[in-house]
This record gives sequence, structure tokens and C-alpha cells, in this order.
Amino acid sequence: MRRSLFVPTLALTLLGAGSVFGQFGRQLPPVGIQPDKQLTQRWQVGAVIQAVGGPCAGLRGTISVPTAWPEQQVRIVDEDVSSFARRVSYRDLDGVKQMLFWIPQMPAGEVANVLITFEVTKSSVLAPEDTARFVVPRNAPRDVRIYLGASPLVEVRDSSIRSKANEIVNDGATAWEQVEAIYDWVRDNVKYKSGRDKGAVAALRDGNGNEHDLTSLFIALCRVNKVPARTVWVPDHCYVEFYLMDEKGEGHWFPCQVAGTRDFGSMSDHRPVLQKGENIKVPEHREPQRFVAEFLKGTGGRGAGQPQVKFVRKLLPAN
Repeated sequence: MRRSLFVPTLALTLLGAGSVFGQFGRQLPPVGIQPDKQLTQRWQVGAVIQAVGGPCAGLRGTISVPTAWPEQQVRIVDEDVSSFARRVSYRDLDGVKQMLFWIPQMPAGEVANVLITFEVTKSSVLAPEDTARFVVPRNAPRDVRIYLGASPLVEVRDSSIRSKANEIVNDGATAWEQVEAIYDWVRDNVKYKSGRDKGAVAALRDGNGNEHDLTSLFIALCRVNKVPARTVWVPDHCYVEFYLMDEKGEGHWFPCQVAGTRDFGSMSDHRPVLQKGENIKVPEHREPQRFVAEFLKGTGGRGAGQPQVKFVRKLLPAN
């Protein structure tokens, strides 16, 4: 049975770069990131749950969903929610939005859908024209300072990380050049190698790592040099944002892709952002989570049924 729920639309007006004019009408380059080409896609996100071997009760689940960022607009366009799901809601954590659902009772053999379709419009990003104007923040805002410390697999206190970070950066370079030097060093000296995540220290030691490891190493080296940096998670991939301030003391997040095609200060990936950061506190877990994964918890009813869940996050065909 399909039931319609009222869910507030998630929307954010994308901020355009805007034109700034100086004396005599001279057009000045925009500050910070410049949104470029937009792509609109529809993504279905949620879960399909079946009660196997008996009834199930008290099922509570979560899954991360796309949400609004400066480069991304999101709205809900369709809902396929079975009557067994009595409540669907959303919560914002630092860097991620989750959908929460509750199924109090489900008879044996029944299937419950909790599927929401999001329309996501994401812009690619161009690098700023004038990079010399940016500086490393001396006193970053509190919500940015959290991206200077250690995170799971981003071991900024390790002596090998600190030594390499100091070795790479030229004090006479601009802030942009310093970050780019870290970026180029990682790409030139640490080779991509598929495998399990091992973190920044192991990638530096071994001279190789998967895309998460290369990303973690770049972030760690930035943070040691007082440049806030964080992981940006999209479906089946991740990249980085680093933070610099302009001459007016305004902060800007700039993207770059450490593993894959060279993309520094810019980003051509149109996949929806699911999470920013890699040290997220989630109520269902004691330890901070590097990536907030799907979650389902519940008990069998009489007859000890077991819930079987298939989490869904798929791109729908274009209309």
C-alpha cells in the first residue's frame, strides 16, 4: 500500500557568483568558487524491508540523503512509503542529513517500502581567477576549526605526517600555492592502489593507497599547515574541500580531486553530495563515524521473524 506523507521541501537557492564593478565600470573577478554548468538528476533513496520467517517489530532505520549546499539544490518530488512505516522524518547532523523511519509492526512475509525520490541540481565549480588574494585563516570560525584536528584515518598528530607537511610547503609561496604544492606532492608521490582503507599514515609510509587514503593524506597534510580541509562524499567516490580566507576575512571552501583526473580548486563531478566531513557524531554509534552508513535495528515479533533490508540509492532514468 502506498501512502503519501507531507515532507517539507528541501531547497536552497544556488548563490551565483555575481558581478562586482570597480571604478569606471571595470568588472572585477568574483571571489571564491564560481558555479558553472548545472545538471539535474533524480535519485531514489531509502529502504525495502521484508519480514522473513515471522513478524517483525520495532524497526528503526536511517540512511543519508542529499541536502542543500552552496553548489547543490535539493527537493523531494515523490514518496513511496508503505502503511507499515508510521513515521518518516529527517535530522541534520554536522555535515550530513539523514532520513529516519520507524516500522512498529510488520506481519510475516510482508514488504515495506520507504523510498523517497529527490531531485538534485548540482553545479560544477570553476576555480577563482585571482588566487593570490587568499590566505590561511589565522582564526577560523568554530564550525571550521573542527576540520583542523584528527579524524578517523586522518592522523594529523603523527610525526611522519607533520614532518612531511613541513617539508612540502614553501613559506614564501601564497596560501593557494602552498595547498597546491601539497596536492601535487600527494599525486606525484603516492600512487593509487585498490584495497581496504588504511589511512593517511599508512599511505605515506607505503607510497600508495586507495582514493580514500590519498584523500586522507592530503587532508592531514593541509591540516598540519593550518589549512582546514574535509572529505566530500558522493555516491561511489569522494573528493576534498579546503578552506581559505580572502582579504576581507571571508572564508571560502574550494574543491579538489586528489585521486583521478586533476581538478584543483574546481570540480566537474555532478554526483550529489551526501556528506561533508569524516568525523561525524551519530546517535546510533559510540564512536565518530568516518562515513555515516545505513542503519537498521529491530526485533522479531512472535515467531522470531527477521527483517531483511535492501538499502536503495540509485539514479533514476531521465524523463
